[in-house]
Amino acid sequence: MSTGGLTADQTERVVAIAMDLARAGETEELSGFVEHGLPVDVTDAAGNTLLMLAAYHGHAGTVRALLRLGADPDLRNDRDQSPVAGALFKGADEVVEVLLEAGADLDAGTPSARAAAAMFGRAHLLPA
Repeated sequence: MSTGGLTADQTERVVAIAMDLARAGETEELSGFVEHGLPVDVTDAAGNTLLMLAAYHGHAGTVRALLRLGADPDLRNDRDQSPVAGALFKGADEVVEVLLEAGADLDAGTPSARAAAAMFGRAHLLPA
């Protein structure tokens, strides 16, 4: 990530703030961070992307915005979890729809989105 003259500590803080914005679904402010140079697929210490956190916390509008800004719908975290599997686990049906529209891979990750949907009774949300 281009730090624009920021120290490592300052860069770490910017990423932490952005991750909090993703968790909270603060779409406009988070989009501003990305539009001003924060890589859309930046990760936290656990390998979570902004998209993963927004998806897991059920913020469909934020997920949509991050995808428009170029977020990869299939980047998995350090536990090999995908955003769509996280959304299925949390019961975030609208987020699942948005990620499916973006072409999320239903067979990637552990568990895969297909396995997560079966485990949590949400197979009806996925295409056959």
